[in-house]
Amino acid sequence: MISHADVLARAEADDATLPLLTIDEFFAGNTDEASLAPNQWGYGRPELREIERRLRELAEEPGVRWVRVQLHGDTHDLDGIVAEAIAICTDKEAAEIAELLDTESLQADGVIDGYATEDTGDEPEIPAGSRVLSVVWD
Repeated sequence: MISHADVLARAEADDATLPLLTIDEFFAGNTDEASLAPNQWGYGRPELREIERRLRELAEEPGVRWVRVQLHGDTHDLDGIVAEAIAICTDKEAAEIAELLDTESLQADGVIDGYATEDTGDEPEIPAGSRVLSVVWD
């Protein structure tokens, strides 16, 4: 998992916006279950390992260009990293992404168009014919 210091350094390099993290940067070695959808942890949200597995499978789907973790704005003020949503660049419809990830079992609030936050940086290219969708939690 990327360190908090490295996230803040990338944010400073991009005028204080928080970077979008790769699956590896967020999930590899991450054992803090409260780092993603903490309000649903213990109330039906699967473990991080299961969410990571589903995201890796989604990233291999035809029509999915990339998957990134969107950080919560409070990450600037915390000692750790907290994710707010998952950004997916795809040519698929929101309903199809929700079905592929089984967002209901993730205790997610749904899939929306665009990024969940406006303070993202390090956005990868969005190829023609694709757009960004976000899996969000409250």
